[in-house]
Amino acid sequence: MSILSGKNILLGITGGIAAYKTTYLVRHFIKAGAHVKVIMTPASIDFVTPLTLSTLSKNPVLSSFTNEDDDNDLWNNHVDLGLWADIFVIAPATANTMSKMATGNSDNFLLATYLSAKCPVYFAPAMDLDMYKHPSTEASFKALKSFGNIIIPAGSGELASGLVGEGRMAEPEDIVAFIEADILSKLPLRNKKVLITAGPTYEAIDPVRFIGNHSSGKMGFELANVAASLGADVILITGPTKEAASNSLVKVIAVTSAEEMYKAAHDYYQAVDVAICAAAVADYKPKNVAAQKIKKKEATFTIELEKTKDILASLGAIKKSQFLIGFALETNNEIENAKGKLKRKNLDFIVLNSLQDKGAGFGKSTNKITIIDKDESLTSFELKSKKEVANDIIKYLLNKI
Repeated sequence: MSILSGKNILLGITGGIAAYKTTYLVRHFIKAGAHVKVIMTPASIDFVTPLTLSTLSKNPVLSSFTNEDDDNDLWNNHVDLGLWADIFVIAPATANTMSKMATGNSDNFLLATYLSAKCPVYFAPAMDLDMYKHPSTEASFKALKSFGNIIIPAGSGELASGLVGEGRMAEPEDIVAFIEADILSKLPLRNKKVLITAGPTYEAIDPVRFIGNHSSGKMGFELANVAASLGADVILITGPTKEAASNSLVKVIAVTSAEEMYKAAHDYYQAVDVAICAAAVADYKPKNVAAQKIKKKEATFTIELEKTKDILASLGAIKKSQFLIGFALETNNEIENAKGKLKRKNLDFIVLNSLQDKGAGFGKSTNKITIIDKDESLTSFELKSKKEVANDIIKYLLNKI
């Protein structure tokens, strides 16, 4: 899955012959999983039709402040459109449009939207060789880059004039690859490996029965998705769950029992930078597992239990440079119990949930947490969705590593 998946991409098309390539560019963005809206300058309509781009993007194409064919004469809000975008791509970017961008000359809908955008802006120059090398064009490049805009370098090749040289707009697939690489290079967890455990473990009693708990695994999966969206290579070891990872940078390792999770965690732990143990691992398992289904014969039935291996403590005991995070779900003496776990298991910080808090705990879409650092400082958060909680935890982590 592309880093562009789920992103809102606003494509601005200006009046150059390379505008015909934008049909392919829209397809590449859609294929990457992005949501695409298109703005065209009036001049660009001579090179590619709004109908084609609207069909490909599955959104209306805008080129003016009002829709001339609309009897209601509704105003197109350039501010809302600029704020909608996660990424603004102007391709092709002609010398004329870049000069206006550099000087703030807002004489069409695309330029007004550009001046309202708060997101990263990429521009892909396209023009003839002499125009590309002209001092005024170079001045536009310099000004736009000083504003924080990102240039997608033009290529060399045959130009519309018949000349051969620099000024050819980058190919659509190269534009997408450039943006993906640029975004990834700036992500705070780029080149970091993160191990996360999630979900419950099931400890077999016989071939059809087990001891387990109500953990859905949602918290661990949200943590994995957030870490991956920030560029981390994520290894997610999960017990039985209906959850699914939404990011291709998440490698899912499915396990069932505490013993399987222990082995998988130790297989990967030495190679990671961060480990977050969010799984609700069973503390005990049946000492003897029946080979056949146990028949209901007696009025009472006793199962002898033995402790499972403590995954978090075992990782803390062999910790070197890894940053280790644990979770504590408590019902009483929450702070004291969490602090004790933090020290015993050699953690860098611990995330405390209390079943006393309404909306927190297993099977919920929300959570309420307190983070306790190894210096025992406390940071408490309000009740939030688990996705928001995952963002809070990863943000806290980024301030520590």
